[in-house]
Amino acid sequence: MRSSTLLAIACLLFGQLSAQSFNARPGGTQKPALHGRHWMAITGKPLAATAGATVFNKGGNAVDAACAMLAATCTMWDVLSWGGETQALIYNPKTGKVIGINALGVAPTGATPEFFKGKGMNYPPEYGPLAAVTPGTPGGLCTMLAEYGTLSLKEVLTPAMTLAEGYPIEAQTANAMERGKDRIKQWPYSKAVFLPHSGAPREAPEAGEIFVQKDLLETLKKMVETEQQALKKGKNRKEAIYAAMDRFYKGDIAQEFVRGSQEQGGLITTNDLATWKVKIEEPMKVNYKGIDVYKLSQWTQGPVMLQALNLLENIDLKAMGYNSARYIHTLYQVMNLSFADRDFYYGDPAAAPEEPMKGLLSKEYAKERVKSINPDRNDPGVGPGDPYPYEGKVNPYMEYLKQWGHASLLKPGTLPLTEEAYLHQFRLGTTSVEAADKEGWVVSITPSGGWLPACIAGKTGVGMSQRMQSFVTDPKLNPFNVVAPGKQPRVTLTPTLALKDGKPYLAFAVQGGDTQDQNLLQFFLNVVEFGMTVQEATEAANINTYQMYSSLGGEDRKPVPGGILLQSSTPEWVRKELFNMGYKLSFDDRTSGPINAIYFDWQHGSFWGGSSNHGEDYGIGW
Repeated sequence: MRSSTLLAIACLLFGQLSAQSFNARPGGTQKPALHGRHWMAITGKPLAATAGATVFNKGGNAVDAACAMLAATCTMWDVLSWGGETQALIYNPKTGKVIGINALGVAPTGATPEFFKGKGMNYPPEYGPLAAVTPGTPGGLCTMLAEYGTLSLKEVLTPAMTLAEGYPIEAQTANAMERGKDRIKQWPYSKAVFLPHSGAPREAPEAGEIFVQKDLLETLKKMVETEQQALKKGKNRKEAIYAAMDRFYKGDIAQEFVRGSQEQGGLITTNDLATWKVKIEEPMKVNYKGIDVYKLSQWTQGPVMLQALNLLENIDLKAMGYNSARYIHTLYQVMNLSFADRDFYYGDPAAAPEEPMKGLLSKEYAKERVKSINPDRNDPGVGPGDPYPYEGKVNPYMEYLKQWGHASLLKPGTLPLTEEAYLHQFRLGTTSVEAADKEGWVVSITPSGGWLPACIAGKTGVGMSQRMQSFVTDPKLNPFNVVAPGKQPRVTLTPTLALKDGKPYLAFAVQGGDTQDQNLLQFFLNVVEFGMTVQEATEAANINTYQMYSSLGGEDRKPVPGGILLQSSTPEWVRKELFNMGYKLSFDDRTSGPINAIYFDWQHGSFWGGSSNHGEDYGIGW
């Protein structure tokens, strides 16, 4: 081959790589990237993604489609239910602003530390009616649709109602029902829905069996009926949607929900439902190397990722090399610093005391905090910092901080890292919803709550949330997140939007519990620092740290100092170096989430969609 030809090929290859054109990288991906010009719809189930596509094809915008996917995933029990909670970020192209949707329920009347301690509990329970905060998703969906959508509730709920009439259930959900049947049998309304073959060797539906939910269908019909009646009376679209929402929270649906909950030992009252409100709020953000990253505030764990980015901004990550031992060690230490602050300082911003978020998100605080990282060894004693001086205040909780420390919390052998139940509580799944359209609307949602095995409230067909378990009862653990009636727990649920040059750059979210912002941080760095496409970044090998308090699970949620999850393909020399740094290694074939994401390719006027190579997450673009 002539040298001029070789030179031309080399120049072409160099041009492709240096331009970061998002062409296929060496090795490729297990799933193809999605492409769309007009819209993109990605979520946790193929049928739910189809619901989003259906609404787009009706002329709906990204908010309409996201609401349809949310409704479908709730109906399919995609590790959540209609009685759960919805956390969303929306980019409004008309204003150029990012909006936060807080549709998380609150602790009901009577939910106090004394109540749970009186039952021998250090935390509210994992399952059952006493685990439930008030349902948030119906209100969140109606609010998003009314304020930012274009279609009627009837149009948006039609796919979910069709599913409730009966759909061929997938193996993942059917098997979850079968595994959880002993607990399900404690709740009569759940047993009637989830175990149609009671007494048979397999009592749950089989994969492919038509799964019917008559009670839930009736609940959704009532909401649509109320909307349509309001429209006939001359109400506008928004007013009619809110009328449907009121029927859920203040009408006959609310009465049956409360009756069914209390019959089974729950605390929720009709007043708890009637007084709960969705909050439309301004999210938090930091700028990382010219990119504005948005997260919901401290009632979620979202600011953890923002704190981590502030810390990492002071470190040359590229020089370390992607997933080298040095890179992994640095990420682990940074995440531990951020999560220690989460564990002590995050809570409901609407309830006293006020969280020191200005200090926690201060660039100066990050510069000081990063100095504590030992470059050669894991620090098993990482604890919360003191952000108050960066707000010009004195920390009122210094006595608590003196008693707070990971190193002394875990007795050897108390929580062996290989214990399946312990790892499961860290990685409990939910789903995510990502949608974008050519008009510029972008939606990122991480809904959850009411996962299987769920307790259904009466004849509503609605599974109750289990989110109350994310509270603490001891203020020494976190004075900002102590359970109280009317208060929101600090949740793990954390959608993300990123803007570059004032325009949407990335929308991304992930399943999981305490692993969510760990995986999202690494996804973001994979794209921004290492030039991966969204599909490559969703499939890439992540690490997880277990050196933090679990937000979910049973009575023992203490950290595992040095506990780390690595992808199974991690090279032996990296494993050895990490072991010598003081880490306790565990491995899995899949460590990325699964993550769902959209990249906005302004150069070509198109969308790129990514969805991890495990789980049932699926996307459609056009």
